[in-house]
Parts: sequence; structure tokens; C-alpha cells
Amino acid sequence: MELKRLPTLAALLLACSMPTMADIEGSADHPLLGRFGDATISAYQASNYAAATLPSGPIADARAVDNQLELEGRVTRIGYRLPVEHTALEVARNYEANLTEGGFDILFQCTGPTQCGRGFSRYVINEGVVFPSAFDRAAFNDNFRALLAMRADEQGTSHVFLYIMEDRPNDRTLVRQVVVESEALQLGQISVKDASALQAALDADGSVIVDGIFFATDSATIEAESAEALEQMAELLRSAPELSVYIVGHTDNQGSLDYNLELSQRRANAVVEALGALDAIDTARLDARGVASLAPIASNANEAGRAQNRRVELVLK
Repeated sequence: MELKRLPTLAALLLACSMPTMADIEGSADHPLLGRFGDATISAYQASNYAAATLPSGPIADARAVDNQLELEGRVTRIGYRLPVEHTALEVARNYEANLTEGGFDILFQCTGPTQCGRGFSRYVINEGVVFPSAFDRAAFNDNFRALLAMRADEQGTSHVFLYIMEDRPNDRTLVRQVVVESEALQLGQISVKDASALQAALDADGSVIVDGIFFATDSATIEAESAEALEQMAELLRSAPELSVYIVGHTDNQGSLDYNLELSQRRANAVVEALGALDAIDTARLDARGVASLAPIASNANEAGRAQNRRVELVLK
């Protein structure tokens, strides 16, 4: 999806002077927005498709957040630094004008802990949800402003979140920016391991994740697109008649542990049943076990990690 840069303002935003420090290697302004004046890029992260969580209202407690927006799409996070004589108010007003001129609606904006809530800064900077915990490290203070904007048009839906803070002890103003361009996920990119690859992984590690097994949401119903992965599991079992394995179901940590233990067991049972329905597969060689979220391979703090944790695994007996 090709996106055009928003119209520039004749004032400070986007009409950049030469930066006093170089941008970090591999970074660039986002084509939707750009930068304020002589800001330089001090942190940068771009993902072709990922999950992003953005605050959508005041936050009193960083550990108990109701006002948040869960998004997926192309995600770009940028950290800018500029001289502290540019106040958070000045920077925020320029961004607000630029976004409005570009057809964005301002969904939420606030100033300091009185409007944003005492937990807002901690949630944005320290919790590793909006930004990775090591992203452009900074201690937060009360001199900040935040803004969330959205634009929906024929090019798609885009969200912009900005957190702008004056760090006067260090003579700088910091801008943290997230842009999420929501678009349909390109499916069909998973390369299902064939029987020989499954065998090689079992020989090397004693276990293997079976990519390409999909279940209906909150269900043990196996989706039709899982057929190829099931057939490769069956071929492995046909080619190695002495092989006995655990079929292990994993979930993310959403919901109670007891419920997820039961769901993961039902999903493991469903895989055994599906394999038993294929030719020449003796289900006595298969031991279904559900372990819920007890063995994660990624963080459950975001949807991208939770998706990795919802999986089926073969483990040698």
C-alpha cells in the first residue's frame, strides 16, 4: 500500500533544518508524518506486520488498563530528540495541525498526569506494551503531552500515537511516535514442515513445533487449512512405524489457567482424532497432552507473541 506524505507546514514541522546529530543507521521518517524541525532519530523499529497496543484514554494504573486500542498491521516506532527550547506544547501543536491538515481525526489528547492519569507515562515508557522496554531509554516526568489520531480512506486505516516529553535536566525534548497502518494480513506464507523435516527436528531436539495447525477461536475445531500439516504428521508416522510421540497443545495466557488447560487438552485430542482418521495411523502411538500457557516461546504481552504461543508440538516419548 503506497502512502503519500502529508502536506508540509511552512513552520517547524517537516521543514527540517540540518540536524545537530545524525539519525541512527537504518532509520527514516515515516512517509505519513515526518519530523519536527531539527529533531534527530534516536530509536527506530519497523515491522511489516505486527500487533500494537495504543493508549486511547487516561490511565490511572499502568498495571490495570482499560483505555487501550489493540491494532494489527504495518507498525513503525520512532524516537526523536530535539533541543529542549522546543516545548512539548509547541511540538504537540505542530503535530496536531499537521495531522488535521492531512485528514486525521484526533481521537484523544491529554497533558500531564492530571489529564492523562498518574499511570500514563509508566504505561507508555516502562511497561513494554506501547514501546519495547529498551526503546530510547528515558526517565519520565510530568511535563508531557500525548495524542492519538486516526485516518480512514481508500488507502486504508492509519493510527498515529505521539508521546512528547520535556527532559529539561538533559536539555532535550523527546518525541515517541507510533504509526500503525492497518491492512489485510497476507496469508499463505507459512511453509509447512514436511515429514522429513519433522523427523530431523525430532532427532535433533526431541520435539518440533508443527506449523500450519489452526483452530477456530476459543475452540478445538481444526480449520480446513490445517490439512497439509496433518498429512505431513501422518506421513512421518507412516515412515517411522516405531515412533511414539506426545501431541502437545499450547495456548496463550488469555483466560484462566484451568480453562486453558482444558482447551489445550481438547485441541491435542482433536489432532490425535484427525490423525486417526487418516489411513494407517494407529492412535495408540499418540499421547495427547494439554499444557495451556505453561511453556511459552514468546511474550504473552502482545498479540504477536500470543499467536506464537498458540501451537501444537510433537515431543518424543
